[in-house]
Amino acid sequence: MSTGPRHPSLFARLADRFGATASFLCAVHCALLPLVIAVLPALGLSFLADHRFERGFIAFASVLALTTMVIGFRRHQRFSAFWFLAPGITLLVAGIVVDFDHASILHATLVAMGGTLVALAHLTNLRLAHGHVHDAACGH
Repeated sequence: MSTGPRHPSLFARLADRFGATASFLCAVHCALLPLVIAVLPALGLSFLADHRFERGFIAFASVLALTTMVIGFRRHQRFSAFWFLAPGITLLVAGIVVDFDHASILHATLVAMGGTLVALAHLTNLRLAHGHVHDAACGH
């Protein structure tokens, strides 16, 4: 006997929201990095330009996204979020493989696009897990 749609746990909702926000901020960071790289040390933020920080953040974001997508899929049984996640992670990995010192614009473009797609995957997963779109007809 089915009890109706299961709503995502608080952890799953928070993880998706955190992941979407972090992925979007990563995309913005990567898009702007070539423009502000000279300013970061003056602001005490030079660690943001460190390739090890970036690789660590991409690894964390990818694991978080994959985990939340699997949790979401187990609830809503829809593959839609993975259509954003797979190319997003692929672009992120391609971006960190590119030699930043010789192709900074390509690097920034790849990781910005990848971060944006991962953020869209999180938002899609949230929408699917909740089961409907909020509008004026919502009863809550």
